[in-house]
Amino acid sequence: MTSRLTARELTLAYEDRTVVHGLDLAVPDGKVTVIVGPNACGKSTTLRALGRLLKPRGGAVLLDGTELARIPTKRIAQAIGLLPQSPVAPEAITVADLVSRGRQPHQHWWQQWSDADERAVTDAMDRTDVTALADRPVDELSGGQRQRVWIAMALAQETGVLLLDEPTTYLDISHQVEVMDLVRQLNHERGRTVVMVLHDLNQAARYADHLVAMKAGRIVAEGRPEEVVTAELVREVFGLDSVVVPDPVTGSPLVVPGAPYSPPKDAPPKERIPG
Repeated sequence: MTSRLTARELTLAYEDRTVVHGLDLAVPDGKVTVIVGPNACGKSTTLRALGRLLKPRGGAVLLDGTELARIPTKRIAQAIGLLPQSPVAPEAITVADLVSRGRQPHQHWWQQWSDADERAVTDAMDRTDVTALADRPVDELSGGQRQRVWIAMALAQETGVLLLDEPTTYLDISHQVEVMDLVRQLNHERGRTVVMVLHDLNQAARYADHLVAMKAGRIVAEGRPEEVVTAELVREVFGLDSVVVPDPVTGSPLVVPGAPYSPPKDAPPKERIPG
């Protein structure tokens, strides 16, 4: 396995609170890697460090063997695209203008806009179904529409590595599937290396080539979904009893939660509060 993007003994912290502890990770080239785990386990923090949005407290993130800290920002932006969890658009910016900003790393002072830029933006907007919204202000869109616009901007950047933090946030189930299928299509047809953080374990198991399970700032297990997703792992990482069966559509692991809690039959009834 080859890996352009790696983390070695990575330790990440916010002020005096350490979030990630000595993490080693090699992102497989040309594959879809998905990071899963409970809330506050360090998933998004790790992704931010992979995109050089967070400076390591210890260890390093390397691109092609060189620490990100030693690489010029523009070169990183040409190689790694990052969609954070809650991006904020400039006030009153239109959809077309925001998506176009994905091309900034590829522009030069002597050439501000090219045919390649135009093609990349048009293709990205078409793939995310936001072309009809081109002239609309981003702050007037629904949450789901805004999310698709941000994804379009990340696609327009045309980087070899794409980092996505909860890309299906705010999307209904239909658009979630569309976005995940789009990510998979980009990976298959254009060889993009993708790293995603997802909360939905079943969605992660369906779309990942390489699954990374984290807990308390450390990697608990990683590998192919069918090797990683077991009832034992779900209990260890998420504290949930479950049954893991083959997905009837894809054959990937499907986690079925165990029986929900029910109070004993002789438990006293809850006191009803007037009003």
